[in-house]
Amino acid sequence: MTDIRNLQPSALWNHFYSLTRIPRPSGKTAEVAKFLVDFGKSHGLETLQDEIGNVLLRKPASPGCEHLPGVILQGHMDMVPQKAGDKVFDFERDAIEAHVSADGEWVTADRTTLGADNGIGVATAMAVLTDDSIKHPALEALFTVDEETGMYGAFDLKGGWLQGKILLNLDSETEGELYVGCAGGVDGNITFRYFEADVPEGDVALKIHLTGLHGGHSGVDINLQRANANKLMFRFLKEAVGNYEARLASICGGTLRNAIPYECTATITVPRDGVDDIVRLAEEFAELFNKEYHGIENNIILTAERTDTPSGLIPEEIQDDLINAVTACPNGVYRVIPEMPEIVETSNNLAVIKSDGESIKVQCLTRSSVESRKEEVASMIESVFSLAGAKVEMVGSYPGWKPNLESPILGTMKEVYREQFGKEAKIVIIHAGLECGIIGRNYPGMDMISFGPTIMHPHSPAEKINIHSVELFWKLLIATLEKLTK
Repeated sequence: MTDIRNLQPSALWNHFYSLTRIPRPSGKTAEVAKFLVDFGKSHGLETLQDEIGNVLLRKPASPGCEHLPGVILQGHMDMVPQKAGDKVFDFERDAIEAHVSADGEWVTADRTTLGADNGIGVATAMAVLTDDSIKHPALEALFTVDEETGMYGAFDLKGGWLQGKILLNLDSETEGELYVGCAGGVDGNITFRYFEADVPEGDVALKIHLTGLHGGHSGVDINLQRANANKLMFRFLKEAVGNYEARLASICGGTLRNAIPYECTATITVPRDGVDDIVRLAEEFAELFNKEYHGIENNIILTAERTDTPSGLIPEEIQDDLINAVTACPNGVYRVIPEMPEIVETSNNLAVIKSDGESIKVQCLTRSSVESRKEEVASMIESVFSLAGAKVEMVGSYPGWKPNLESPILGTMKEVYREQFGKEAKIVIIHAGLECGIIGRNYPGMDMISFGPTIMHPHSPAEKINIHSVELFWKLLIATLEKLTK
């Protein structure tokens, strides 16, 4: 098995390997921030850290380039923690098990997210900072915290901290594409409160487990029409409750607001003579789901197995309101951009549904490149769950990044791409959120672009990065920096 440290460009991959050794899920970035601070100081770079934990490293311009506008290399230090259901792994303690795929084309992990989103961007900036052969303007490397859970590092970035005028965001995921705009987003935090009800005498408990879905990034992959485990589970539950006297005891589906849920587990009780009916119903729904998603999902599995009797149940009225609200909640692509129908304009991800014996928490992430559409879908979600009696809070709204097709850095990079690879780069507006819109709000007039190597299935245990695309990405970045000095 090839060690990723033997890949090219060597410095980039060695820095990425170092990052895989450091647990860095969102909200737990103190260790990786210290690593970056120590890195900056050990290489004689001006090293700063703000109150929220963002790290900024500065490298002076190459001789003769001091008069040029400074360049900011920007990425986020946190990663999405997702693992396969049977994988024993602690994202707060364990190192990522990164390896080269059998075909030699990809770097991936062992049934966990790899953290190439955005570890590869951070590693790339580190490699630039330590390579004295590159001619460049004054450089800053900005590493933000907690991008994946709400872009908090970018939100709290203080004005006047950055000196550069050109921002190269290294957090995109398709080589050959230059990103000039992105969607904004808003989180829906929904809460049902309850006191547990008694389990009916004679009922037995069943664990309903839905798995086998791809999951994925709720922005990048939402157009692929993949199944949402929460939506599928509640289709089953509505039938089980409505026609087979099932009662819901607990629910656990999804883990993160920006990841399409690929697994969901529910505990229900049914009268003893109804067990076989529920087992058969699970088999029927599994067959139905696989037919509906044929060609998109490979093997959707829905099982019903006996389990220990729970201490109590979600009260029937809360159960029914929850099931109806989840069933009615919009999910997936809501609208595409009329002028660019291949690009999603507005979507919602019904990301997380979890009960704890006292409350049920539901999380959604609504994205749109049109602010009024984002507000429209958020209002739909608020209406659905408010009618069901839940407390609804729409929080963490962040702006999209409005495209500027006259951007000087866009013109430069289009020219560089053509010179380096003999073809045109694709100009793209991405449905996922990027920190550019938020940083641009704090730094009006900043000239920005986003690009990166090819990363497949980010935010899922199948995440992988194409090795050759990393070489092309590196070549484009270095050529761009050198072009800016001419």
